[in-house]
Amino acid sequence: MIESYSFGSIVINGKKYSSDVIVFPDKVKSNWRRKIGHLLLEEDIQDILEFKPDVFVIGTGASGLMKVDDKINDKLKSLAIEFIIKRTSEAVAEYNRIYKDKKVVCALHLTC
Repeated sequence: MIESYSFGSIVINGKKYSSDVIVFPDKVKSNWRRKIGHLLLEEDIQDILEFKPDVFVIGTGASGLMKVDDKINDKLKSLAIEFIIKRTSEAVAEYNRIYKDKKVVCALHLTC
């Protein structure tokens, strides 16, 4: 469960992170970086695609400045992975609402 989020900081299962994260059901990948800072490309989420979640929640930052390449939408649709793209605070709320019922992965940009 994600306990709290504020600009640049997130608490997951009692541990505080201050860099972008990917939350898998059994682990947190911290210090997540994208090849092109504020653009999410397919190559940035290969480990998520290999994991094949039921739902992939993407947090685009406090102001929503991180963009998602259209090719990712097409790829996720082709793999029948439901995806939700929202500002990070809304993405956190969505993740917390569904994570117990589905196999969910959440990738969160914590700033911008």
